[in-house]
Amino acid sequence: MAAFRLALIQLQVSSVKSDNLTRACGLIWEAAKQGAKIVSLPECFNSPYGTKYFPEYAEKIPGDSTQKLSEVAKECSIYVIGGSIPEEDAGKLYNTCAVFGPDGTLLVKHRKLHLFDIDVPGKITFQESKTLSPGDSFSTFDTPYCRVGLGICYDIRFAELAQIYAQRGCQLLVYPAAFNLTTGPAHWELLQRGRAVDNQVYVATASPARDDKASYVAWGHSTVVSPWGEVLVKAGTEETIVYSDIDLKKLAEIRQQIPIFSQKRSDLYAVEAKKP
Repeated sequence: MAAFRLALIQLQVSSVKSDNLTRACGLIWEAAKQGAKIVSLPECFNSPYGTKYFPEYAEKIPGDSTQKLSEVAKECSIYVIGGSIPEEDAGKLYNTCAVFGPDGTLLVKHRKLHLFDIDVPGKITFQESKTLSPGDSFSTFDTPYCRVGLGICYDIRFAELAQIYAQRGCQLLVYPAAFNLTTGPAHWELLQRGRAVDNQVYVATASPARDDKASYVAWGHSTVVSPWGEVLVKAGTEETIVYSDIDLKKLAEIRQQIPIFSQKRSDLYAVEAKKP
C-alpha cells in the first residue's frame, strides 16, 4: 500500500487519569472515523508530566490504561501508538510507549532510552533520572504500509537512533514528545526536519496540548515532516487531532533522486547497533 493516513492526538492532559483515558479513547475513535490507519497519542497522556507524578500514576503493562488502548485499537481496527505512560516493573519506573495492532495485540513496548536530564540556567532544570530508569532496546513494528520506528521525546536528539531505525527499514519514525517553552521554539521543528532529511523518512511528533497552569508546560505543535524536510502539518497549542497522508511512493522517489544510502562511505565511518 503506497499511502495511508496518520493521526496525531494532541490531548489536553489533566490530573484525573480516568478522564484522560476516556478522552484519549474518544479522540482515537474520531481519528479512525476520519480514515486514520495509525493513530498516536502524546507522551505522558494519562498523567501530568513531572518526576513527582510518575510514581503516583505508574502502572504495570498490561494494566488499566493499556487495556483500554488495546480495546479501542481492536474496536477501530487500527494501529494505536499509546503515547507514553509511567510504567512500573520490578520496582523500577519507565517512560513507556505501548503499541497495539488492529486485533488489539501488544506489538511492541518502547521504554524511553535517553532520560531527560537538562539544566538551562534561568530557564529550565529537569531530571527524569530522579525517578525513571532508561530502556535498553530498539523498538520497531511492522504494518501493511511500512515499518515504524519509535522514540520518546528526548530520544529524538540522538541522531544515531534514527539512523539505526532507517538501516532497519523504517520509513516512518514516531516520537510522542512533550518539549517545553525553552526547547520547543528552539529545537522542536529543527530536530524533526533534521531526522527526516538525514534518513529520508517521515517523522511525526505527538505532543500534549499546552496547559499554562501546569507545573511543566508542554510546547504543543504536534507535527509531521516529509522525507524532503517539508512540514506537512503542524498543530497549534490547543487540544486537536492532526492528520497527514503518508505517501510512500514519494519517499521512494526522494531516495531515488538523492541516493544517500548507496553513497555512504562505510570504509570511513559507521553507525552500529550494539544490541538486536
